[in-house]
Amino acid sequence: MKPSDLSTLPPGVPEALEEEGVAELYPPQAAAVEAGVADGGSVVASVPTASGKTLIAELAMLSAVQHGGKALYIVPLRALASEKKTEFERWEEYGIDVGVSTGNYESDGEWLASRDIIVATSEKVDSLVRNGAAWVDDLTCVVADEVHLVDDSHRGPTLEVTLAKLRRVNPGLQVVALSATVGNADEVADWLDAELVESDWRPIDLKMGVHYGNAINFDDGSQREVPVERGEKQTEALVADALDERVEGQGGSSLVFVNSRRNAEGAAKRMAEVTSRRITGGEKADLRELAEEIRDVSDTDTSEDLARCIRKGAAFHHAGLASKHRSLVEDAFRDRLVKCICATPTLAAGVNTPARRVVVRDWKRYDGEFGGMAPLDTLEVHQMMGRAGRPGLDPYGEAVLLAKDRDTMDELFERYVWAEPEPVRSKLAAEPALRTHVLATVASGFATSREGLLDFLDRTLYASQTDDDARLAEVTDRVLEYLEVNDFLDREGGTLTATSIGHTVSRLYLDPMSAAEIVDGLEAAEAGRTSLRKSPAGRRPDAEAADAGEDDAATPEEAGFVTGSELADAAADEEEGGEITPLGLYHLVSRTPDMYQLYLKSGDKETYREEFYERENEFLGGAPSEFEDVAFEEWLSALKTARLLEDWASELDEDHITERYGVGPGDIRGKVETAEWLLGAAEQLSTELGLDSTVAIREAKKRVEYGVGEELLDLAGVRGLGRKRARRLYEAGIQSRADLREADKSVVLGALRGRRKTAERVLENVGRKDPSMDGVQKDASASAAATAAADGDGDGDGQATFGDFS
Repeated sequence: MKPSDLSTLPPGVPEALEEEGVAELYPPQAAAVEAGVADGGSVVASVPTASGKTLIAELAMLSAVQHGGKALYIVPLRALASEKKTEFERWEEYGIDVGVSTGNYESDGEWLASRDIIVATSEKVDSLVRNGAAWVDDLTCVVADEVHLVDDSHRGPTLEVTLAKLRRVNPGLQVVALSATVGNADEVADWLDAELVESDWRPIDLKMGVHYGNAINFDDGSQREVPVERGEKQTEALVADALDERVEGQGGSSLVFVNSRRNAEGAAKRMAEVTSRRITGGEKADLRELAEEIRDVSDTDTSEDLARCIRKGAAFHHAGLASKHRSLVEDAFRDRLVKCICATPTLAAGVNTPARRVVVRDWKRYDGEFGGMAPLDTLEVHQMMGRAGRPGLDPYGEAVLLAKDRDTMDELFERYVWAEPEPVRSKLAAEPALRTHVLATVASGFATSREGLLDFLDRTLYASQTDDDARLAEVTDRVLEYLEVNDFLDREGGTLTATSIGHTVSRLYLDPMSAAEIVDGLEAAEAGRTSLRKSPAGRRPDAEAADAGEDDAATPEEAGFVTGSELADAAADEEEGGEITPLGLYHLVSRTPDMYQLYLKSGDKETYREEFYERENEFLGGAPSEFEDVAFEEWLSALKTARLLEDWASELDEDHITERYGVGPGDIRGKVETAEWLLGAAEQLSTELGLDSTVAIREAKKRVEYGVGEELLDLAGVRGLGRKRARRLYEAGIQSRADLREADKSVVLGALRGRRKTAERVLENVGRKDPSMDGVQKDASASAAATAAADGDGDGDGQATFGDFS
């Protein structure tokens, strides 16, 4: 079947596909067309990586648009959203408008109404539905990429409920679900009322095997000799072997999967010695330039280590890197400039980084519930292995696991090479998942009674996979009780109604438990004292007392103390009131379920216990007793997270933060973005509840957003300025936007290190009528003052790189 055989596509598209090299549709693509994917039919395509799943989605979306419809492409990751948008934009010359939306969970995305194809994460789509995006009613086609991730306990329930809502809003909706090969694709197809296209066909042969001794033993019984020299490791030998086999003048690139960030960085440093001996003179120049780009992203040791590896043709990739780091590495690998990436399994989750050889070095990772190193799921390993083989670039792909002995080799063949991937199972019935989705379902008007709610949930994958209706009803009832106790829902005469605050919580995309924690903390601060009780599971103290009756409410003695002196201090705290500090607010949002807390390492518990005692008056809401080991450790983990945010907002250099907390630049960015979102939510909750904490929250939010002290808030808000440039201007005597609009240009240029384009851009953004720096000489004294004050890291520049978010 040829693209030109399809009459449903916009004019010119079939010819464009053929010009791209799609002379014939791949067998899975042709099967999807026969199943009706280009005629509005719902299809589940369960096929291997690199087998043309995206084109199946494009055939559906382009056909839908040609018939006057609108299409939505749902992805699991923001990085994948950007990649897919860029990919789909090639259709704009055929009149197809493409938009992408991934952030700002409070927006209804009204501007997307004019787009024909919209790319968004499942969380963003869920938030758009909650915020009443009118254009959702116009959708005729929805594509769910990586739909097997409904099995993921974090992302899965959101994708599952979002698809159920979209199908409820649009009864005739075409759903195209793209999946890796899984053990029960038929169940997913039945849930979505879709035709199943299942195939193990690949355009490039993939050979899977295990390296043991001096050879790779493949699943087809063949062997490839890859000797390991004395002092050499298996991974190094395999990467070198792939590079040394030249096809059309090119050696083969490799992906090496390991189980931790530290291992990824260590492995990349070793692989750099392998790749450095196999790069050309022209590549060396390009790699040097790329290394400088990497350094410009962040002023941390991680960034420097990555740049050193890059110069030698290797790289590491993990969630601790800044997003710009990751995209630069991925692009260079696709361009065959970087020869080897050593990565954690996150790289296998959809981003397009195929290699000739994939080495799964680590097939176990630490699992706290398991209590040690546990084997990875077969599906996850197959996802990694599926990255092997570049259509049009490599004649084959090889995926290799490593064994030190014959018993391990036999186990790896049984567990991964010959094994079928596990079936995907819904994770919706877990109480944390249902909390947010039950509230949103009621607040969005999808259900107005318990029976209606259960009827809606009956449309989910969970309901289709279980015969135990009582289990879902039982969990739902517990969630409804929780939401009612916390004043998020009313249940009058069998009718479910979201309260005003419940609507706000749903619209802000908060976990209701996070909202309850924030409200409790802010109300405790409003009362001018620290509550002596810790509300179980975030329940509001006043509601608990009402439940138990006044006489039955637990006393402080029964609930446990924060410290031995707290009762004596409580009266004084109440008389003095409590000033809300940034640390108190950062700690409040850090202890919510929506913030991923920093892990307490050896010695941290004592460090942060002392910090807790020194600053206990700053904390909002009750703290658990030291004798509640798990709860107290979580409280201290939140304190560690809050201290990172405080350090960032106090202008501590990024490299010092990464060293102090053992994190990467990507972790800092992630914590800052999450804190911004949660503090923004806290600000709205405070306003709605009529509390006096709104101004303090707004300032704390701005400080963490810009990474500056209070005195720099006005300056740091200028677009293109950032934390370190703002500090240089401040120390040169320019302390506000008004000052900047009137300042001597030579002083501005001096404070900004003589960078004329930067100075002109900053002056233009602040509203200066004549921002030109033509003929202006920098003021040497301003430059010296700014350097002394703002360049304590001695890098000769002092710019905050990724930290200059604005």
